[in-house]
Amino acid sequence: MPVLFSFMPIIVIIVLLVVLNLPAKKVMPIAWAACVVLAFCFWKMRPVDIAGYSIFGALKGFDVLVTIFGAVLLLNTLSYSGGMGVISTMFFGISGDRRVQALIIGWMFNSFIEGAAGFGTPAALAAPLLVSLGFPPLAAALFALVCNSTAVAFGVVGVPTLTAFASIENNIRAIGVSDQVFRAAATSAIAFIHMLAGIVLPLVAVCLMTKFFGKEKSIRPALAAAPFAIFSGIAFTLPYFIIAVTLGPELPSLLGSLIGLAAVITATKNKFLIPKEIWDFPDEKHWEKDWRSTMPLPERRQAANMSTLKAWMPYLIITLILIATRLPALGLKPLVQGLTLQIPNLPGVEGALYELQWAWLPGTVFILVSFLTVALHGMSGRQMIDSWKATARQTSGAAIAMLFGVALVQLMLNTKINPQQLPGMMTIMAKTLTDIFGRVYPLLSPFIGVLGSFVSGSNTMSNMLFVSMQFESAVMLGFSPVIIVALQCVGGGIGSMINVNTVVAASATVGIQGAEGRIIKRNCIPMLIYTLLAVVIACIMIAARLWVV
Repeated sequence: MPVLFSFMPIIVIIVLLVVLNLPAKKVMPIAWAACVVLAFCFWKMRPVDIAGYSIFGALKGFDVLVTIFGAVLLLNTLSYSGGMGVISTMFFGISGDRRVQALIIGWMFNSFIEGAAGFGTPAALAAPLLVSLGFPPLAAALFALVCNSTAVAFGVVGVPTLTAFASIENNIRAIGVSDQVFRAAATSAIAFIHMLAGIVLPLVAVCLMTKFFGKEKSIRPALAAAPFAIFSGIAFTLPYFIIAVTLGPELPSLLGSLIGLAAVITATKNKFLIPKEIWDFPDEKHWEKDWRSTMPLPERRQAANMSTLKAWMPYLIITLILIATRLPALGLKPLVQGLTLQIPNLPGVEGALYELQWAWLPGTVFILVSFLTVALHGMSGRQMIDSWKATARQTSGAAIAMLFGVALVQLMLNTKINPQQLPGMMTIMAKTLTDIFGRVYPLLSPFIGVLGSFVSGSNTMSNMLFVSMQFESAVMLGFSPVIIVALQCVGGGIGSMINVNTVVAASATVGIQGAEGRIIKRNCIPMLIYTLLAVVIACIMIAARLWVV
């Protein structure tokens, strides 16, 4: 019975999200309520403890919400100013080869938007851009979703990975390891796995595109572009890894993709590794019915009359600010981190201190640069108000899901604090899985991350739900917690290819509602390839004792 009760909140989430297809903003409060009932009735926790840990979790979730809100606000501000239209137009005249266009927009630009905004916006932005170039809507959505995976672990300036670390602070201290040492090791491990597996992902995505949407129905045209596809993978994942090791989890996706984007565009203009024969889709009259939009697409905002540099300037400013405040050599890091708001002594949470490092949050930078963009791009007051209204609408559901989701995780973690001295939910879940899978647990670990992303809609939520359980399983089985936590974060990113929320968002932007099932089915192929590659790489890391703490 304790095993069933321990898994019950997760079962509730899976049933409500996957089977009944309810939105996360409804599911997470219900799952939290179920956990409250179990904590009170079975674990006999004091109401003050239940309330205290729930409030502490919600406050932790607020940190993440600030960044989500700021990222979406900046994207909307650029949309209303016309700057995003300028950025989009920049891509249109670079190459007539669909494979090259897909790699520049669906892989490189997609990864950049993930680093800056995340939470479903990359695929939802890249897919319409590809459609405007003449891609079949289904092909555009599929390609953008597959490529929205490597960057996700460090997306939104590192939010998914930082959330994972915040969720296991107590676990890390319990094994006597410095929090900073663990974070640095896990960040490097995540980046290493994604670097090696991510090199081949662009080629896998192009293979799917030519196989399902080409005249030849073959991967041969993709193999002809393999050198350029592999180069595109390296152009992003190599700087991605170096930045993760040297600067931490906030900048690898944002800065690595910016470097890669410049390298790939330069290579394209100089015909470096570009296939000799231009490849295209069949004529539109020969497209299969399910490739097409089933409804009129929203009108794309016109590009403003501004330079490309001016359009890109907000992202460049953000990158410079984040680098300046993250580089230890400049001395700004402790100053910025020292600006905090504190709430001590939460009820029921002995010795707990909630500390909001408001100046350190990337979301604060996003919000400030959004205001700067209004002046820089000469926006009207009405445009600014409209961008804020759109952001509030887009993030309201995420706010509810995030606050209750983190509250749920904190409560599940702390059910161990009970008068009956029963083990907590996470401990029971971890022991059950370790008993079942034993020494082959690393094979399961990334798939748990994929499952979490699939059912919850994001890598961040997947990490909140499962990273503590994964950590405890690693300790019980004698595996490096660093590697297992890395596999959880990597799996959560891979799951973005098939997570329902992102698939729905990308499908809606290209007008193919109803095709979600076909996309998820086809995207299971690259998901399995990527996840198995991650397992192989992790097993080599375990054998070589890399990043073991």
